[in-house]
Amino acid sequence: MGLIEIELFATLDLVGQAPGGPGEDEAGGFPFGGWQAPLIDEVTGAQAGAAYEDTDALLLGRRTYDLFASYWPHQKGGEDGGIAEIFNRVPKYVASRGTADLSWAGSTQLGQDLADEVRKLRERHEHVKVVGSLDLVQTLLREKLFDRLDLWVHPVMLGVGKKVFDGGEVPTNLTLLAPPAAGPNGIVYLRYGLAGGIPATGDMSAPSRGV
Repeated sequence: MGLIEIELFATLDLVGQAPGGPGEDEAGGFPFGGWQAPLIDEVTGAQAGAAYEDTDALLLGRRTYDLFASYWPHQKGGEDGGIAEIFNRVPKYVASRGTADLSWAGSTQLGQDLADEVRKLRERHEHVKVVGSLDLVQTLLREKLFDRLDLWVHPVMLGVGKKVFDGGEVPTNLTLLAPPAAGPNGIVYLRYGLAGGIPATGDMSAPSRGV
């Protein structure tokens, strides 16, 4: 059984919208496109590169797919060369209610029953990466159709924009898979795994706590 692994960049107020460039969501009126660029450092770049190394499939929402399809096929060599080689080589699966333009080699549009389609991907692949794709992420969170969540938290707050946790989440336990790692520019890398059950409750004033 393969793993569904979500990779997300977020601000301190957990906005995950349009981190990559100023033109990423101009049509949506988002004023901070490319907020990640001034903060990215070698440590974070190496962490992201390592996170993608075992990728054998990409699962993307329609908008993220269109952005990636316009960029990654044209990247060869340079600092993005390693990720470009992986992304261009592996199968790409697109979650979309409309008809996607599957111009990127190796792309397939999923059927309307997303939960069933994702379960089938687990049977075909070992490490399916979900990058960005915030609307898709809400569905995966709601259905608990993920196994790992990698979150890079950046030391800025925007006050506007679509958030990583934006109504899709349900009561869920997670476990920290590795110690938090901070880069020189204050970006903190958190890696969580899905755990069983739902959050428990307790009484902070209980005698057993020694309060």
